[in-house]
Amino acid sequence: MERILLVEDDLRLGQMVQEYLTSNGFYVTHVSTAREGKRLGKISQFDLIVLDLMLPDGDGLDVCRDIRGTSNVPIVMLTARGDDTDRIVGLELGADDYLPKPFNPRELLARIRAVLRRKHATPNSDILRIGGLELDRAAREVRRNGEVIRLTSHQFDLLLALAERAGRVLSRDQLMEIVRDHPLDAYDRSIDVHISRIRQAIEDDPRNPRWILTLRGSGYMFVAPHQTESTL
Repeated sequence: MERILLVEDDLRLGQMVQEYLTSNGFYVTHVSTAREGKRLGKISQFDLIVLDLMLPDGDGLDVCRDIRGTSNVPIVMLTARGDDTDRIVGLELGADDYLPKPFNPRELLARIRAVLRRKHATPNSDILRIGGLELDRAAREVRRNGEVIRLTSHQFDLLLALAERAGRVLSRDQLMEIVRDHPLDAYDRSIDVHISRIRQAIEDDPRNPRWILTLRGSGYMFVAPHQTESTL
């Protein structure tokens, strides 16, 4: 049984979500403060965190930032704010997905399952080596010149999708269909945020990238002059 940490200050909503996820096979721990979210969020026993953006004693963005400093546990963020800036900042801080309030519990369940499927995906081969980069599919790790690069589960899948199709231009719609279990709105800009985060992690100069290129009006392309693949 996979364990979920739910950080939600609306006790009625929190109880409803807890009961719904429990009835669908998850073990759910519900807390209502940023302090408890930070404390429990760093415990490796949780498989996923559902995190509300607005909490009585702090900001969910701060909780996300604090957890990401020590853990790669997937985070699905809930937000009642209408400003896209908060959603984008959440993704930049390392959230794997987001869901605006009010929401249908079935959609939250679908997003949780999609994130966990990506986390537990078992690939056909283990290592994709591209120059100084190594993408370890089994460990779901990226290493640059031997050093582990911290990416979220969604960002790892996005980078892998590009790297496996090096030299091909992929539109945002194509990428979203490859790395997610359901198509997103064509105007959803979250994928651009994730690309920016990946560039910051792997590029020497993110403003002048050499690995992931933007082709204006077309999409993104991974450039790999020397690419080999092996299985450990």
